[in-house]
Order: sequence, then structure tokens, then C-alpha cells
Amino acid sequence: MVDDKTYREYVEILKEELVEAMGCTEPIALAFAGAKIREVLGGVPRRVVAKCSGNMLKNVRCVVIPNSGGMTGIATAVWLGIFGGCVQANMDVLQEVGEEARRLMREQVKAGTCKVEHLASDIPLHIIVEAQTDEHSASLEIRYSHLNITDIIRDGQVVFHKEDAGEYSAENPADRSLLNLPDIKEFADAVNLDDVKSLIEDQIRCNMDIAYEGMAGNFGVGLGRVIKKSYPEGVTSRMKAYTAAASEARMGGCEMPVVINSGSGNQGLACSVPVIVYARENNISRDKLYRALVFSNLLTIYQKNFIGCLSAFCGAVSASCSAGVALTYINGGTLDMLAATIDNTMANIPGILCDGAKVSCAAKIATSLDAAIMSHYMVMNGAYYQAHTGIIQEGADETISSVGYIGRVGMSQTDKELIQILLDS
Repeated sequence: MVDDKTYREYVEILKEELVEAMGCTEPIALAFAGAKIREVLGGVPRRVVAKCSGNMLKNVRCVVIPNSGGMTGIATAVWLGIFGGCVQANMDVLQEVGEEARRLMREQVKAGTCKVEHLASDIPLHIIVEAQTDEHSASLEIRYSHLNITDIIRDGQVVFHKEDAGEYSAENPADRSLLNLPDIKEFADAVNLDDVKSLIEDQIRCNMDIAYEGMAGNFGVGLGRVIKKSYPEGVTSRMKAYTAAASEARMGGCEMPVVINSGSGNQGLACSVPVIVYARENNISRDKLYRALVFSNLLTIYQKNFIGCLSAFCGAVSASCSAGVALTYINGGTLDMLAATIDNTMANIPGILCDGAKVSCAAKIATSLDAAIMSHYMVMNGAYYQAHTGIIQEGADETISSVGYIGRVGMSQTDKELIQILLDS
């Protein structure tokens, strides 16, 4: 059994990470900044400058912003937040946007009153928004995570400053250094479900609702329906189809929230929807499903702790890997079998390029899930890749660390080159 400190920290990690967000989280961060700067100014600005890191530019350029009327782009996100955003709603900042706010946003976007600049920063998620009314000026800075405001200046005076606390916006973030595979398994086995039940139930409700909406609606290319129609009938096809459909709906502007993981809706979907579909189709008890989702969510957070919030490493890989390992967990897998499922997945797809948020993220999720599910079935049939097969290390924790290092450090130049290609296109 994990000790009391680890238990408390794991619960807090889940509370910090499993939150609702409507729409892709990068434009939502810009909408939040827009809503906050209007609050600071006490009115609607005449002009705005949005300075964004390369990863922010990459992840906002193609994705449809919810409640925008099908529009994309940084200026859209900022002005929609200014006219219709609710700061108190946090990642659901755009949930109450009405037609008048959309009309005003369209006018400002057409007039070009939001200047977008590339912010040369080593921080992947970095935003500075500057704005002026006739009477006042203000600037606001967000660093590392989507709601992590570090500085607010009004009329040249600092009205808020927070010392740089790294990648987490919580005042005293839970200690993610305590995460490791054996303790994650022990915690999932033993956690009092009352401590996490509301979080997991919200995740099941939100993420499955948008999956059904994605299957029924007109989003992207309809990948979920293509998979369901074209592949042999079975639980594997349905796990991939419903998760892909949920991602397409979210990337395509669906106005339904998802419960995110590691600051990402797609990762929240990839680590939960396949597990839920599998459990429902195999009559897995609700308690066992809850524990499997606790396991999958924590394993995703653990992997992303090494990779970082935004990088050239597609988060679909780590989140889908966690879902595959959760299938092994549901089926009574030992710690060695869980580790082998991780190693099998990373022997296959230790990195897919992230070229920005868009509807084709759904295809990357489906591909990653295919590899993770195959890894699960391999383990259940006694097929394990051995240490030092490519990137695989002596233990799964070391493999996770090594893959994370590649994603955060090794692919940093790749990320810069990707961003430049996208900016030039």
C-alpha cells in the first residue's frame, strides 16, 4: 500500500489534472486571457496584441473554436474571450458565448484589430496579451500551463505577479515526482473510490457524450464512422472509432466539454474512452472501471511529466499507451505485465510528430490506440519485447523517462523546424 503522503498527492494530482474544458485547450487559454484582460481594463479594448510561443501558434491555427460559428485563429479566440468569455469558468471560459459576442468578434477579426506576433520563447506554452482602451492599457502573461497567469500590468503598474512555479498553475501543485508505475498500480488497487468518484464519473459522462456526438455529427472527415464501417466488427474497432469520433468533434468545434488530462482534451479522451468502451462491452464492474481509469489517468500524467505540456511529441502516443496498459490492468495483469505493455508500445511507436491541433489528431489517436491495444494482446499471450530492444530500458519507469527525454529535449529542434514550416505555409 502506498504511504499516506503519496496517497494524498495522487488524489490531488487527479484533482488538478482532471478538469472540464470546452474546445482545444490552446485557443481556450487565449480566450481566457482575453476575458481576463477585459476585466483588468474594465472595458473592451480598441486594439490587442497577442504574442504567442511557437507551440501556441501551432496548436491554434487549424482548430475550430467552440461557440465561434466555425471560426479558427488566435484573433478569434482572443476577441471571443473579450466579448463573451467568463473568467470564473476557467477552461470552460466560452461556455456562455452568445450571438452578440460572436457578431462583435467577427467585426474585430475582419478589422484586423488583434495583431499576432511570434513570441521567441523557450517556454512551449507562453502568451503575452497587450491591450488598450481610450483611458487605460494593460498586459497579461501566461506561462507553462493554460491558466497560469504570472504577471498583470495596468497603466504601467504591476497589479499581479507570481514567481515562476514551473508547469503547473495550482498555488501549491501536487508532487508529481512521486509518480511511478508500482505506486500507481498500488494506488489504483487500494484507493477509496469516494475520494476520486466524482472526478471519474465526470470523465465518463463528458468524454462518452462527446464520443457519441462525434459518431452522430458532422465533424472532420467522419473518421469514427469510417473505422466502424470499414474494419471487422469488434471491441477493438469500437474503441478506436469512438475515441477518434470524440477527438474529431472536439477539434471540429463541438460545444460539449471534455475532461482533460495533462492540459489536453485529446489526451483525456485517449486515456479514457477506449477503457470505458472496453469495460462496457465486457461487462466489467463499475468499481473495476473506476480503478482502471484512475490507473490510466495517472500513468498518462506520469508520462507527460517527462515529455512536457507541449512539444513535437504527439501526446496521443502516451495517452493511448496508458489506455492499452489499463486494459492489461482490467484483465488482472501483474506489475510485470503492465510494464511489458508499456515496453511493447514504446518498441513500436516511441513518437509521432505533433504538427498542431486539428481534426486529423483523431487519426493519430486511432493509430496510437491500435499499437497500444496490440501491445496489450501481445502481453496477454506472453509476447514481450526484451530490454535494450531499441529504446526499451531495463524497467518500464526507465523506458518512460527515456522516451520523455526524447520528447522534451531530443525533439526540441524538430519542434522549431515544424513550427517554422507551419508559419511559412
